[in-house]
Amino acid sequence: MFIRSNQKTQIMKRREFIKKSIGAGLFTGSLLSMGSYGKILANTTNNKAVDYDLVVTKGGEPDRMFDRSIEAMGGIRKYVKRGQKVVVKPNIAWDYIPEEAANTNPKLVKRVVEHCLNAGASRVYVFDHTIDEWRKCYKNSGIEKAAKEAGATVAPGHTENYYHPVEIERGQRLTEVKEHELLQEADVFINVPILKHHSSTQLSVAMKNLMGNVWDRHFWHRNNLERCIADYASHRLPDLNVVDAYRVLMRRGPNPVTVNDSVYGKYLVLSDDIVAADAASAKIFGSLSTTTKNPRVPYIGMGAEMGYGQDDLSKLNIERIKI
Repeated sequence: MFIRSNQKTQIMKRREFIKKSIGAGLFTGSLLSMGSYGKILANTTNNKAVDYDLVVTKGGEPDRMFDRSIEAMGGIRKYVKRGQKVVVKPNIAWDYIPEEAANTNPKLVKRVVEHCLNAGASRVYVFDHTIDEWRKCYKNSGIEKAAKEAGATVAPGHTENYYHPVEIERGQRLTEVKEHELLQEADVFINVPILKHHSSTQLSVAMKNLMGNVWDRHFWHRNNLERCIADYASHRLPDLNVVDAYRVLMRRGPNPVTVNDSVYGKYLVLSDDIVAADAASAKIFGSLSTTTKNPRVPYIGMGAEMGYGQDDLSKLNIERIKI
């Protein structure tokens, strides 16, 4: 198995990104025109002289919000070039229907795949290492059908032979994992998590969604789960993070008891900075919650401390779109 390790290049790019963000120190949009939506990511000034580090869209269907968001980020061709192999990694971990908000919305997955293929990707793969029985998860989440309709190859991840060892060079607790072979061979990695409550880590968003890339997750739970999440993200930084907050599981996560455990948020968050995506998503979760206004998510801060992302949103240039 050929293992392509690009974590050093990714980390260097991320450091340059952070320097640029700190130098810019800008937000875009108008608090007055956006109302309460604007207050979630407050302190904004109008300045479109630099590229956006983060785009937050509210109010539309998942596919429409992605269309608007990726356009604001510079278009999908900023990330996907003709002939490249792309892995799109949603959360498909649970045997639940879309209305229960345990998995990524299938409409969003379908639209992400369509954009990648329209950009000329030679192949787009969709997979997850599920927790419930994988065939049921793929089917009942609606993601298998949606991804195939868009033209993706839906790949399995249920047996260990799909996973191969990689070193986590900067890992403090997690130093080696078995990672799915598709990630080791892909040119582009697009992370498409759902924002939801999680009993072990308070929230599950972009960084935690990467747990579906690896085989042995029991080690993570036994050896400081928060640190392992941050460690692995330092190795496998997605090229783009697309956070589904259309319907948000607010309690009893990661797997709900009833549909009433979730609410409609109708948000979408885009960033190539995984830490920033999670930090913004935490603020959105707090805005929707009646009990947890400022969720404490240690792995977000750990990622920032390791230097591969920015958790201080006041240092980012953010576009906010309302549909």
